[in-house]
Amino acid sequence: MPGQDEATASRTALRICPLCEATCGLTLTIEGTTVTAARGDRDDVFSHGFVCPKGAAFADLDADPDRLTGPLVREDGVLREATWSEAFDLVAARLRPLIEEHGPDSVGVVLGNPNVHTMAGALYPPLLLSLLRTRSLFTASTVDQMPKHVSSGLLFGDPLAIPVPDLDRTSHLLLLGANPLDSNGSLCTAPDFPGRLKALRRRGGTLVVVDPRRTRTARLADRHVPIRPGTDALLLAALAQVLFEEKLTAPGVLEEWTEGFAEVREAVRDFTPEAVSAACDVPADEIRLLARGLAAAPTAAVYGRVGSSTVEFGTLANWLVDVLNVLTGNLDRPGGALFPLSATAPAPRPAGPGRGFALGRWKSRVSGHPETKGELPLAALAEEIDTPGEGRVRALITIAANPVLSAPDGHRLDRALSGHLDFMVSVDPYLNETSRHADVVLPPPPPSQSAHFDFTFNTFAVRNQVRYTPAAVPLEDGRMDEGEIHARLILAVGGMHGADPSAVDDLAVERALTKAVATPHSPVHGGDPGQLAAALTGRGGPERRLDMMLRLGPYDLVLDDLLAHPHGIDLGPLRPRLAQVLKTPSGKVELLPAPIAADLPRLRRALDGRPAALVLVGRRHLRSNNSWMHNIAKLNGGSNRCTLQVHPDDAARLGLTDGAPARISAEGGGLEAVVEVTDAVRAGVVSLPHGWGHDREGARMTVAAATPGVNVNQLLDGSRLDPLSGTAVLNGFPVDVAPIS
Repeated sequence: MPGQDEATASRTALRICPLCEATCGLTLTIEGTTVTAARGDRDDVFSHGFVCPKGAAFADLDADPDRLTGPLVREDGVLREATWSEAFDLVAARLRPLIEEHGPDSVGVVLGNPNVHTMAGALYPPLLLSLLRTRSLFTASTVDQMPKHVSSGLLFGDPLAIPVPDLDRTSHLLLLGANPLDSNGSLCTAPDFPGRLKALRRRGGTLVVVDPRRTRTARLADRHVPIRPGTDALLLAALAQVLFEEKLTAPGVLEEWTEGFAEVREAVRDFTPEAVSAACDVPADEIRLLARGLAAAPTAAVYGRVGSSTVEFGTLANWLVDVLNVLTGNLDRPGGALFPLSATAPAPRPAGPGRGFALGRWKSRVSGHPETKGELPLAALAEEIDTPGEGRVRALITIAANPVLSAPDGHRLDRALSGHLDFMVSVDPYLNETSRHADVVLPPPPPSQSAHFDFTFNTFAVRNQVRYTPAAVPLEDGRMDEGEIHARLILAVGGMHGADPSAVDDLAVERALTKAVATPHSPVHGGDPGQLAAALTGRGGPERRLDMMLRLGPYDLVLDDLLAHPHGIDLGPLRPRLAQVLKTPSGKVELLPAPIAADLPRLRRALDGRPAALVLVGRRHLRSNNSWMHNIAKLNGGSNRCTLQVHPDDAARLGLTDGAPARISAEGGGLEAVVEVTDAVRAGVVSLPHGWGHDREGARMTVAAATPGVNVNQLLDGSRLDPLSGTAVLNGFPVDVAPIS
């Protein structure tokens, strides 16, 4: 209002929500420089006003009093507040000598899930890794989606070429191991996933959910198949077998672009519905009905996520998801599963052979785990630190990561971080179960003080669109922009401490433009990198880099276009573009890659296996996101609790009582949790949510510590991995449960 003091003036600002993969548009209410409320942006071209409880709680997260306001450094064993100069001086003084003495592999880097929710997290870690040249890279991918990267790499030649279901046009969706009504989607960026599934049913489509739990998504489905956990690959192989056996395959135009049909038919020959039925605990007749329904649908998509990835046969299950999409002719087809085209993706390449995708280019030092996509399994991090010998990880950089809770056997990792590292740096807004061990903690500002662009999630979006939101409020005094934090860290690690942080962005721009002008299909082919760099606009390095990527991308956009359209620009529905995507040596979809064929005998042996009496699966709540949303009071309580869900039959058999404690045991150790008796979980299965266990001394997360729960991953010792992807088996592993008297 005219004359009102600027410090208390009320206004609104737009912000893309950074709290899950849905990327909903928010309208923030701001009093002075404080965000006081958030609601859905009705004019957002992608989310159209949808918001979930996490987005509605944006103001509470932004103002969380436990967020660190400045850097911490360890002195005489105790973390104290420090200046930014002190913090980066210490990083440079401690890390460079260590690298020079022991080599780059002595520095481990751990990238957590929240990295892909920020501009800086997407832009700067690749530069850090390229300058550091360490092979000791660990990320959240190997406790989440790495099987999809591996299967896509083998099938299409590119581990980032991940087809997503065309939710808004499909007539049949077969969904495995996913609960998007609670997760809001994953590797499938879709604001208002619930509304899109309801729209599917309203237009006469069919939703089939395969899940051992009767989740909110399963309750919405036309058909719910309560499969035995960990057997998704067997079920999918049987569906493929039925398609071949009953002559229901119809690849259509994909036949021209695919090799290996006959080989896949032979590979799945033994996985008949009768052969897999006992292992999956799904009747053979129902398996045939599922296959026939998939084949008969005018358009269809098969989609699998965490529950079918973090299991013993995760890569095989993800491979079979796309095998079914190919066999039914629904890959790269409207209404099927298509490849999004992000506004910051490189300009599409001409069709033709590529280098393909290789696994196991090096192996981990201790257990010999093969690398996947340049990474080692997160489950191997502790042993790479605490096992003596040449090549040991002596220093660690964690960026938005909490592996003490997210990796198997957090107790061992906790001890390794405490007693076996020479130096540790954490980029994290909280002093959590992992960052409490750091010698230097570098906290980024609250999300309202950062600009936002979804470099990662737009590559998985169910509709092509582009949106950018500048910072909603100015950077507070004493804070440092997240991009500058990353840039200064890169300079300190790379032996350039003290240089202007803009040099990091200049280097990134120079590298990208030099490559682009030499690429024949680039829109700037043959241009002058210097002149192109001079034409870039933007306030600061991240905006200049965004402008550059838009100019090099497929839509002839620049940063000013995004600034002129604050609610986003709709770029249209997904379109077929398989020929541009394929980078296999053959230039075709290679339907039965050699590593997959070599792993299939392991799946065949599972046909004769004896199922465990009781297995455990995880779960997620709508108001939670892994380990980093439990410190917001508004998002806790109610059904968002760390309870052990048990079927009534199992409760009676084991002597368990609703509301009473029970002991859960597995090869990694034991936990105590409160029992919740419910028929939402099938018999023979118990469920405990992941991301809990906020009870370690030294962490500063007051709300989370009040209801700490238990860390489900402590039940595992890290030995259970999907061999092709190195992904930890976090679901479908055997446990014993007993009442505590």
